[in-house]
Amino acid sequence: MNSRQDVVIVTGSSGFIGSTLVKKLADRFVPVGLDLFVPEHTPADAEYIHIDLTSDESVGQALGQVRERYGDRIASVIHLAAYFDLTGEPDPKYEAVTVRGTERLLRALQDFEVEQFVFSSTMLVHAPGKKGQPINEDWPLDPKLPYRASKIRTEKLIREQRGNIPAVLVRPAGVYDEMCRATFLAHQIARIHERLLVSHVYPGDLDTGQPFVHLDDLMDALLAVVERRKELPAELPLLIGETETPSFGELQKELGRLIHGEEWETRQIPKSIARTGSWVQGKVLDQDPFIRPWMVDISDDHYELDISRARKLLDWEPKHSLRQTLPRMIDALKADPAGWYKANKLNPASVAPEQVETEEREEEEKTDPEQHQAAMREHMQQMRMMHFDVLWVHFFNMLLGLWLATSPFVFGTFGTDTFSDAVMRVTEERGLWDPSLRSSLTAWSDLLSGILIVAFSAFALSPRFSWAPWANTAVGIWLLFAPLVFWAPSAAVYANDTFVGALVITFSILVPMMPGMSHEGMMDESDMPPGWTYCPSTYLQRLPIIALGAIGFVIARALAAYQLGHIDYVWEPFFAGEGDRNGTEFIITSDVSKAWPIADGGLGATSYMFEILMGVMGGRSRWRTMPWMVLLFGIVVVPLGVISIYFIIIQPIMIGTYCTLCLAAALAMLIMIPFALDELVAMGQFQLANTRRGHPFWRSFFMGDALPGSGKDTKRPGFDVPIGELVRSAARGVTVPWTLVASSVLGAWLMFSRLVFGTEPPMADSDHLVGALIITVAVMAMAEVGRPLRFINVAFGLWLIAAPWLLTGGGTLAAAHGVVTGLILIALSLPRGARSKEHYGSWDRYVF
Repeated sequence: MNSRQDVVIVTGSSGFIGSTLVKKLADRFVPVGLDLFVPEHTPADAEYIHIDLTSDESVGQALGQVRERYGDRIASVIHLAAYFDLTGEPDPKYEAVTVRGTERLLRALQDFEVEQFVFSSTMLVHAPGKKGQPINEDWPLDPKLPYRASKIRTEKLIREQRGNIPAVLVRPAGVYDEMCRATFLAHQIARIHERLLVSHVYPGDLDTGQPFVHLDDLMDALLAVVERRKELPAELPLLIGETETPSFGELQKELGRLIHGEEWETRQIPKSIARTGSWVQGKVLDQDPFIRPWMVDISDDHYELDISRARKLLDWEPKHSLRQTLPRMIDALKADPAGWYKANKLNPASVAPEQVETEEREEEEKTDPEQHQAAMREHMQQMRMMHFDVLWVHFFNMLLGLWLATSPFVFGTFGTDTFSDAVMRVTEERGLWDPSLRSSLTAWSDLLSGILIVAFSAFALSPRFSWAPWANTAVGIWLLFAPLVFWAPSAAVYANDTFVGALVITFSILVPMMPGMSHEGMMDESDMPPGWTYCPSTYLQRLPIIALGAIGFVIARALAAYQLGHIDYVWEPFFAGEGDRNGTEFIITSDVSKAWPIADGGLGATSYMFEILMGVMGGRSRWRTMPWMVLLFGIVVVPLGVISIYFIIIQPIMIGTYCTLCLAAALAMLIMIPFALDELVAMGQFQLANTRRGHPFWRSFFMGDALPGSGKDTKRPGFDVPIGELVRSAARGVTVPWTLVASSVLGAWLMFSRLVFGTEPPMADSDHLVGALIITVAVMAMAEVGRPLRFINVAFGLWLIAAPWLLTGGGTLAAAHGVVTGLILIALSLPRGARSKEHYGSWDRYVF
């Protein structure tokens, strides 16, 4: 009979082994794939039928289709479908899919003329052996783990219920190919490749190991089983694998040499430590570690195979060896790190920096120097045309310069000698120069600044003078500070300088393209960092920072107006001060505030203005085209934000009251921080990757650059989408786990706990300060790239436990409260909490 007409059914046909087997069978048989997941594009030489092994109806329908199309005769059924997970925990699916699913399939096959039933078991059903002692098919079985136990129970069921159907119980070793695809080996390679600390330790005997079998060799064995089905015994257990078993230690050394050119040093650690570490990762830190406690328990297991039965009955011998294939496996990893990681179901974001180097090499090979030069000339011509298209911004700056230069005469700030009582009060309290002198200085500043703006704008009309917009920017920055430096007595002058300065900056470098940017960086249209799943520089993601910056600016301007004497009252609904001043007025005129040489409210307003301007500046790829600006933006938002928050939260400790507007500004600043962290990380990754490519650090820092391996974020909603989608897009990279929310609530409780327990300084001050810092840390950790910051709160928890014994001012109840609060805070700070599906390149390893 022509074997090409023989039907072979393969269950689990869409898997790694099943899909390959179907292709191999197609040359000699008629393969029929049965699987829960049927491929969308099925090969022309095979048919795929949907089947759910947990359903009698589904199994009946699937085999009914087989009978209808191919008749009752089946040459072989190769049963690969089974359940497996890495938890090592019992799961009902082992029984439902592997055991009962096989029983259901066998029962339905009794109505067919089946010449053979091949069950894919595993070598691991056997108990481990010893070095130099190969095991054979008669070796004792060991059901000590759920996966192995399910295979053993299924083998027993097949023997009992196969009826007249001959059965082969194939027990293969770990399957691999040139891309690896062996789960445990792939993780071992990845740990060494990434130089992770855990790659240097092993909880078992380094001289033990397990054998493997190449996918092609397994295919040859299965084909031989089918072809020789009439010659094989009715019941046949069969071990399939390589006779050489490399030890774990040998593999470590070889992989280290192949990947890094060095023998990898590996030390054995106690199982108790490894088991505890795995438990802490999974249960305490709320992570999903690959190494599980059950893997630690079997780390001493050793297997060597006696394959004499396969040699005799199948005339089969492995043609490959793992040792010979490892170099090709590692070559594939180095050639395409991200592709290798994807093939092995690992996180490709972990190898984003290497992908940059890989794609750069590929681009260099493809690039035609003449075409590149032509593209550069075309781009430079486009930039020149763009310059002339936006000449209006420089004319507009000339108009602003003229306005500014003439404003002293319009406002009458030259020679003014009449000032409000509030201005005179500020002058006396602060010991300032005479208001007339300060007014004249601001007038001269405006006159000279206006003339410079006109001159620099005239130079900026020519693309040859690329320095001119930067000079105008410097003048604009000075205008933001000048009223504060001179303590401008006029509110009109302060407002005029602030807005003229901001507009000059805007029309010098924000509206036109920033002068001096790298042409390569501008020509690159990518906006998503290598290994990331989204662009961290979209306007939607910057929008919360811009909006909160505007709120902070308005608040700080009101405080600065009082400090400069432009108004004689500041709104304060809650807190009292001293004398005839409310809490806000008392704080912003306190000795702490007077320690600054300029009005600290005005300094805050200027900082918020910078946040707004830098938030608006640049496009979606500014993390690589404007690294300097992203860093400055991050410094203003993060470190300076934390410092400003700190100064605000110590107000009741140093001054004795609160300021409602200050608290509102601090809240706005705090909320900004998690939205800014991801862009900082992306910029840092760009600088590191670009420097590794051999590109000058400072040139790319100030001018930007292209970055091979970058992508385009296709999920880019505009402002016309529903509000819910807008919010989700703006908050990408920011999640709010309940643990961090609870930590924030705990911090707020600590800030006001003195009202409940009657604590006094220094204990009351400690609770207030630590409570505020806990909130700050928890909110910052809501940025996924900043999630490890939550461990700072562990230190604060330890302090809360120790503080009652080190500080005075609290009774027994307060001491107990501190200990309990500290323990709760530590418990809340250890779990990572909910995480989105976003990836952050090589930073993924730090999101723990």
